[in-house]
Amino acid sequence: MQLTHVVTCFLLDPGGRLLILRRGSKVGTYQGRWAGVSGYLETDPEEQAYTELSEEVGLSRQDLTLLAQGEPLEVVDTELGRTWVVHPLLFRVNAPDKIRLDWEHTESRWIDPAEIASFPTVPGLVDALKRVYP
Repeated sequence: MQLTHVVTCFLLDPGGRLLILRRGSKVGTYQGRWAGVSGYLETDPEEQAYTELSEEVGLSRQDLTLLAQGEPLEVVDTELGRTWVVHPLLFRVNAPDKIRLDWEHTESRWIDPAEIASFPTVPGLVDALKRVYP
């Protein structure tokens, strides 16, 4: 079982809605599933989060407020032979209209956080959100 560390960033708008993103067909795993902003961990989790947020949704540090950083969560995917170690972070987006999706996602939605379990998400997304959401 391969161990892979990733960050997952959850974004809230000023009204408390949660942004979810549908993964496109060109990404390596979980195509078509809903997720947060995520990426492989190449540095410390907070720095990696800002890198992924810039690349995937076009937001800079000035556009965001870090609200919480949760304990890592292990998510086992036996089909892929991989154990993901998810480092969750929660941000408030100060200007949601600045969000621009890159090639990794085909669509986005702002939802009530309680609705997340009703979407087909990447494995462990609901549990990762619980680690950072009040």
